[in-house]
Amino acid sequence: MATAAQCPGGAEEDLTESQESSGAGKDSGTPGAAARDKPVCLIVLGMAGSGKTTFVQRLTAHLHSRKAPPYVINLDPAVLEVPFPANIDIRDTVNYKQVMKQYGLGPNGGIVTSLNLFATRFDQVMQFLEKKQQNHRYVLIDTPGQIEVFTWSASGTIITETLASSFPCVVIYVMDTSRSVSPVTFMSNMLYACRYTQN
Repeated sequence: MATAAQCPGGAEEDLTESQESSGAGKDSGTPGAAARDKPVCLIVLGMAGSGKTTFVQRLTAHLHSRKAPPYVINLDPAVLEVPFPANIDIRDTVNYKQVMKQYGLGPNGGIVTSLNLFATRFDQVMQFLEKKQQNHRYVLIDTPGQIEVFTWSASGTIITETLASSFPCVVIYVMDTSRSVSPVTFMSNMLYACRYTQN
């Protein structure tokens, strides 16, 4: 487990859930909720600016309207505002700007390192998911736009493999369709999408 020294700007105590949304979805009024199968983890990936956070926000709102609120995790340490209620937010544990300062990193390196630090505590995230699995049908995971995190960084492998070891997982690769009019951009997106599915 990482200590506060290993996670610059992080809380000294263990990870905590958001107070305002951790109780969301209790039974959700659905019959047979106690006997429900494990929730499906939807890991939302894609290039920076492709609309991942907007997709998660819209999907979260849709599921709330269907009386089936998801369990939501934000893994983007550099986002200024999260437009959806997050049960777990990486920003509560790792201070992205302090990581950049402490390790002398730029924005991309700071995000990758923040994810690496957070991944050392991902066992606690799994404990929260295990406790709440009967209350939610879906777990939505918003990720940063830095492709490196899930293509070659250790944290992406740790997070995806840990989730897949306990829950059914689906990778959702979000593309900006207006930019994909260019054949080069379209093929680049397709290659990245194929790379994600190999992890």
